[in-house]
Amino acid sequence: MIKYPLLEKGATIGITAPSSGVEAELHHLVKSACNRQSIKGFKTICGDTVWTQEKAKSAPAKQRAAEFTQMMKDNEIDLVIPPWGGELLIEILEFIDFNQLEKKWILGYSDTSVLLLAVTLMTGIATAHGTNLVDLHGEYSDETTAMWEPVLSTKTGASILQHSSKIYQKEWDFNTCSPYVFHFTEHTYWKTTPNEPINVAGRLLGGCIDVIRHLIGTPFGDVQHFSEKHIGEPIIWYFENCHLKTTDLRRTLVQMKLARWFENCSAILFGRSDANMPVEDYTIEDVYQDLRNELQIPIIYDIDCGHLPPQLTFINGAYARVCVQQGKGTVLQTFSP
Repeated sequence: MIKYPLLEKGATIGITAPSSGVEAELHHLVKSACNRQSIKGFKTICGDTVWTQEKAKSAPAKQRAAEFTQMMKDNEIDLVIPPWGGELLIEILEFIDFNQLEKKWILGYSDTSVLLLAVTLMTGIATAHGTNLVDLHGEYSDETTAMWEPVLSTKTGASILQHSSKIYQKEWDFNTCSPYVFHFTEHTYWKTTPNEPINVAGRLLGGCIDVIRHLIGTPFGDVQHFSEKHIGEPIIWYFENCHLKTTDLRRTLVQMKLARWFENCSAILFGRSDANMPVEDYTIEDVYQDLRNELQIPIIYDIDCGHLPPQLTFINGAYARVCVQQGKGTVLQTFSP
């Protein structure tokens, strides 16, 4: 059974950095994002880890784990959002007592997806793969990113529909002042293998494949146990590739298959990525076709997920129906227990 938190008006957002903190020269992004949330009626509480960054992490692993756990146990905090991702979140997992975690939303992506997937697999609590806090610092937000609030406000048993974006951002630029967070220049087009309309359903699981792959073979990545204990439907995996070249991505997908992560899987979704460069003549399309041939399931790619925003808010554990036709996509998520 999946347990869904509920975001309500006037909620308090706890901000902690379980992976990377924010360098001093970018503190203004956090402060601006907190101010934007206050204008919308939310309260914000920032932990100490948010403001520090040394040796590729915000603080030692035990300190990061303790601050995260404290926020998850604090009755005054309703939602936890890291400022952004990073590199070494996996260090904190062994120091978290998952039995102490209260039912509340955790929202983020990139390295944060290690924590999201581990929490859902270990506890059955739904987690939210979507915007980071710093993505919310602008005066305006695009309609795709803004869906994080309606999605997290969906009640158990209810459904929420999201649409593919119209345009997306190809490059990041934190130095350009703009009332908009993102700078959209490219047209969104969802693709499929086979190249035909797709309509699939299942329970969502996923994250940044660069980092969640390291959960394979650990107590925090027992997909089979989760499937047997918490869900009865097939899984729809969603992945986004931040840095892996095509051959490394292929090795990772084969490892996931051998670890039985793809058993009872109805489809796999891939976010668009600027890391998908060919190795020799082995292209990203070859990777997707190989996976399709082996698993005999649809592959949907270049979706709104990951480091080329905007991105949809995917709920780990939710039942979803994903439809793609002529480059456009919809994701209908139902918060089924």
